[in-house]
Parts: sequence; C-alpha cells; structure tokens
Amino acid sequence: MGESKRILILTADAGFGHRSAANAVAAAIQERYGDQCEVHILNPLEDKRVPFVLRESQADYDILVRKAPELYRLGFEVSDAMLPSAVVEGALTVMLFEVLWDVVHDYRPDAILTTYPLYQAPLTAVFTISRRFIPLLTVITDLVTVHRLWFHDRVDYCLVPTQAVYDLALEYGLSPQKVRLTGIPVHPRFAQETRPKAEIRHELGWQPDLFTVMAVGSRRVAGLTDVLHVLNHFGAPLQVVVVAGKDEELYTELQQVEWHVPAFLYLYTTEMPTFMHAADLLISKAGGLTVTEALASGLPMVLIDVIPGQETGNMQYVVQNGAGDWAEQPLQFLEVLAHLLHHDRALLRQRAENARRLGRPWAAYNVAELVWEAAQTGPVRKAGNRLAGRRSLLDLLRRNQVHWNEVTEVEEAE
Repeated sequence: MGESKRILILTADAGFGHRSAANAVAAAIQERYGDQCEVHILNPLEDKRVPFVLRESQADYDILVRKAPELYRLGFEVSDAMLPSAVVEGALTVMLFEVLWDVVHDYRPDAILTTYPLYQAPLTAVFTISRRFIPLLTVITDLVTVHRLWFHDRVDYCLVPTQAVYDLALEYGLSPQKVRLTGIPVHPRFAQETRPKAEIRHELGWQPDLFTVMAVGSRRVAGLTDVLHVLNHFGAPLQVVVVAGKDEELYTELQQVEWHVPAFLYLYTTEMPTFMHAADLLISKAGGLTVTEALASGLPMVLIDVIPGQETGNMQYVVQNGAGDWAEQPLQFLEVLAHLLHHDRALLRQRAENARRLGRPWAAYNVAELVWEAAQTGPVRKAGNRLAGRRSLLDLLRRNQVHWNEVTEVEEAE
C-alpha cells in the first residue's frame, strides 16, 4: 500500500449547510478510502488572525438576514457583479492569505475541498506564491441562486448541485471540463436508510400508522409557531415531530403547549436521515441543507420562510419542480395541507415522487470519488517564470503588510 493521502476540507459555520456538506464528504471518504488516507475538516475563520469582520460574519449571519433582509439581499446582488467580486477577491486574499498559507504548510494536503466560497482566491494566491499547486475542488451548497464568488476559474473542479448552477458556472467563464454536476453532499446515511416508514417510526417511538408531519427550525423561522398551531387544531389524524434547532426557548415553549395530537419534541437531533425517512411531510425554511436532505429522502416540503438571496432560488426550485409548496401565511399553509391530503393524499404522493426524482442521496460518494482521484495526482510544482500574476500578488501582499514565512515553501519549489 502506498503512502497515506492527506485530504483537507475547508468550511465555515455561517448557517449549518457548509459544515454539513463537509461532514458528509468526510464520512463518504472515510467509508470508501479510510484505510488509505487521513481527512481533516478545518474552519480557517476561527483563526484569531482573521480580521474581526470575517470571524464575526459567521455569528452575525443569522442576525443580519433576520434583522435586515433587504440590506442582505442588496449586498448579495451588488457584490455579485463582476467588478465588485474582483475587489472582494482581492480583499479576501489580503485578509486570509497568512492563515491559509500556514494551513497549507502545516497540513501538507494532497487535495483540498472547500464548501465555502471565500477561500478560493486566497488559496490560489498561496499556490501562486509558493509555486506549489494543490488540487482544489469546490462544492456549492445552494441549489439555484449562487453568488459569483463561488465560481473561481483556478479550481480544478467546481461541483454543482443542479443543471441551473451548471449553466451559471459556464456563463461565469468556467470551462465545461471543470464543472461536475454532483448534487449537494448529504450524509451517506440518507442513501443507506431504506426501511419502510412504519418500521422506522416504531423504532423511534412514534405512532407507526399516523400521517407524520416534521417541522424543523427555531424561533428565527418566521411563522413556525403559527403553522404548528394550525397542525395542532387541523382535525385530521396526524402526529407532529418538531426539531427545534437547539433553540431552547422554542423547545420550552412547545413543551408547554396543550397538544391535541401526538407530538414528539426534540431540542436537536443527530438522526436527521432517520427522521426524514420516517416523515410524510416536512415544514421548514428554504435552507440549502434542509431542502437537499429532504429531496435525498424523497420527502415533500411546505416551505414557510425564505432568506432573500440564495434561499429564494431554493424555494423556487422546490415549487417549480413540484416537490413542495410555498406557504407564507398560516391560512396558506392550511389550504396547502388540505390539498395535499385530499383524494387519499394523491397530491402528496406526487410531491414525494418529484422529490425522489430531484434527490441525489449518493452525492457525497460522487464528491468523495473526485476528491480521491485529485489526491492521487497531488501537488504540482511550477516554475516562477511561468506564473502569470505572481509579481502583482507579491506587490499586493507587501503593500498591505501581509507577512508569511516564505523560505520553506519557496526553497522547496526552486
């Protein structure tokens, strides 16, 4: 057996989706190639040298999109234009170069996968300065509305979730050879769970034969408690499962509700693949992670909240493809639920079939295979006189007083 390969997965914690995609790919790599490689998941934004504005952007992400959604959407749209994106990439290179230089030097990866768009430009700068190019792959974690920063022409592969994003990647200048339609990675357990719903419900302690509605969210999901109130008084036989997204205030509030239907309340769960395969209908906001996991489970959705920008496209993708419905108000939700259950749940069954058609439960394995193939090639050294833009990069970094330990990498590259 050859030398163990080192695979580095870079992510961030702005929302749950980026980290979840990273974990899913890591699990698939470990399952398929675990005895031949080591996998590290790292969030470079946790480094104290990263400017405060970037480090805190993770913690402030949810506050920003909730308190000022129109401002968030404006920022998304403005920065998506070509010139602002180039300026942003230059700023990211200055802010993240030192940290990513050390990450690359310390971990010495044979391949890098990123599930967050801020690292591609500074990583490319690290490669160019060191003259050591490591295979770099990007996994995009939203279904339709995708920011230009995701598409960087120096990556080896851009792994996209849908045909719409594939087309967008080509429109933004990526060559077809670099774009692969894989889907968003979900944990391998979504592909592995094949038991009948009633059997799973029995194991979970739920009613095996009742129509099961699962709600996922927190108090920050607009309208969630109103929708749960509708379910509690709907009248038809059903049971409710709520995962409160670690929101202890919501969890406590729901425990005090006088439930007229069987209700199973969870502060948080690591059993989402099992839960989704056991449910008949999902209620949530249009986050890329939750929507992708539901599709991978063949689970129809009623989406009740959307963050302007990337989640708008997620909602439209689900609705336009017949895998779910959009209900902004409790009365709309009541109408949708009635239609889904009419005629012996005919519409619900059609929604489930459409979700299964769109779902890509094996995406993590597909991504893992591409990462593994890239690691077999490993880093490639290039002579300095063939590296376009190296001098201007050096000028940019020195002008902004960015410091790094250049000796080791450059001497090795000579």
